[in-house]
Amino acid sequence: MNWNAMLIYLAKNWLEIVGVVTCVVSTWLTAKRRVSCWPIGLISDFAYLVIFYEARLYAGALLVVIGLPIAFYGWWNWFRGYREEGEVKVVRQPLSSLLTGLALGAVGSIVLGIWMKHIHAALPYLDAALASFSVIGGWWEMRKYISNWWLWIAVNVIYVGEFISQNLLPTALLYAGLTVLSVFGISQWRRAARKANLAVKKSSGCNLVQVPAE
Repeated sequence: MNWNAMLIYLAKNWLEIVGVVTCVVSTWLTAKRRVSCWPIGLISDFAYLVIFYEARLYAGALLVVIGLPIAFYGWWNWFRGYREEGEVKVVRQPLSSLLTGLALGAVGSIVLGIWMKHIHAALPYLDAALASFSVIGGWWEMRKYISNWWLWIAVNVIYVGEFISQNLLPTALLYAGLTVLSVFGISQWRRAARKANLAVKKSSGCNLVQVPAE
């Protein structure tokens, strides 16, 4: 093993490695519905703000900037739910919220894409679309909607190809792993929703909140 080459690689890519590790940990904690996912995710956000800017993926950098207040609000919202209910409870997403989110993601993709092309960003329309729908995914995650995982799977798979094209190989590998973690997240959140429904049935006999077959 060429230790010198490895040390040189680590020295050159340390920030991306920090972003990768903290993002993986944050996503796993999100799947487990742990409030600590938010502060750890913020470390990854700040790392990738620098990485995306240097790679001229300006829509991705803008995504981080927009996502910061969402992350802080999500941290507070999850903590409030945990403090009041003893856990972070999964919420069923209304159809109107789902359709509105997808429509806003599409509009944001076009508007942001035009701007990214104007400032000569790399892969302007693709990066804009991924950034736009990532904002929607972050909002759904903050609201504790199970459907956030399905959106993240779609976004992450496309991100893999984008990062490979920009020679951000550790990040491409990260997003491949995030796709797998998103599948795990769906499983964990659906299990939590079923458990909550069963608890409601046993305690009050009320009508169950139906969990859509996502």
